[in-house]
Amino acid sequence: MITNRFPAVDYFRGFILFLLAAESTGLYEHLDTLFPHSFVLKQFFHADWQGLHFWDLIQPGFMLIAGSSLYFSTYKRLDQGASYATLWPHIIKRSILLFLAGTGLHCIYRGEMVLELWNVLTQLAFTTLITFFLLRFSIPLQIAASLLLLLIAHSLYMFSSIPGFDQPFTPDQNFGSYVDLLVMGKLSNGHWIAMNFLPTAAHTIWGGLIGRLIHRTNPPKTVLRTLIGLGLLGIIVGYGLDFAGIPIIKRTVTLSFIAASGGWVTLLMALFYANWMKGTGQIQLPKYLHALGNNSIFIYIFFETIVTQWLNKTTHIFVGGFAHLVSIPEAWGDVLNSIVVLMIIVRLATWLDGKKIYFKL
Repeated sequence: MITNRFPAVDYFRGFILFLLAAESTGLYEHLDTLFPHSFVLKQFFHADWQGLHFWDLIQPGFMLIAGSSLYFSTYKRLDQGASYATLWPHIIKRSILLFLAGTGLHCIYRGEMVLELWNVLTQLAFTTLITFFLLRFSIPLQIAASLLLLLIAHSLYMFSSIPGFDQPFTPDQNFGSYVDLLVMGKLSNGHWIAMNFLPTAAHTIWGGLIGRLIHRTNPPKTVLRTLIGLGLLGIIVGYGLDFAGIPIIKRTVTLSFIAASGGWVTLLMALFYANWMKGTGQIQLPKYLHALGNNSIFIYIFFETIVTQWLNKTTHIFVGGFAHLVSIPEAWGDVLNSIVVLMIIVRLATWLDGKKIYFKL
């Protein structure tokens, strides 16, 4: 019988949540102010348009882990006697809640009621439905479906002849921008595209397939070799497409971006899987990563609302005040405040995990 949780997946998800939580505290921005020319720090910000930074892998990683988790939770219920038909209402409800949470976050960001569909949770609402529908089918069919979605999205961009929106690799002048204007009547300031859920569904589908690989393949070394091979393949294909003229652009989720980011994220998954395997010289990962992974959606909503809207400012009254009293420069005081807030987020996650309190959608 399959278990609902797999340590490597939870630790990987917790790692992503920790990085996102640090962003919500403003840590990267404050450090970038102190070290403006640091190559390492620049990796914690999205590429301006074309190219791939480390931070551009966070959302694909979130999507891929969501697919793996969906596989494990689905097959646990199937092992317990459920059927796909009886699981559909739960999946639909979860997707609706994800959609509402994603759109609700944009209202909080703006301080007013708005319709904006660029949040990762909104995207995940659609990719969850697509991935769950495909879970019961064969591996070749799931791969074919993911490639078909990529081909459809790519074709819509490449063959659009709509005046003003016929430049597939130009900000705000592509087919995705046209759809955003049609649906929402506005464009994203960061050039994000709502219909990105269509190509990025491939990441969630591939995550489900990785869950299947982990569940059904033995020995573990075979799983590890497969993950490494798939990761390298994705990187080669992604950068090959970029060289061939399909640029790596996260904001419109181009073919090359999907392949390259999927490859890098799969290699990261391989690292966490290898660390879980016995006899591979495991590194003792912090327990709080597992706690963050166990309550990922709740923690994400917490730091995207309470932290960004209130906690950062509240703690700064005391941390910033203390820094001023002991003559710590303001910029370093801001960094200290971010670290304090990050510790509060981590403590909340570990407390909830210790009390076995989990919030599920």
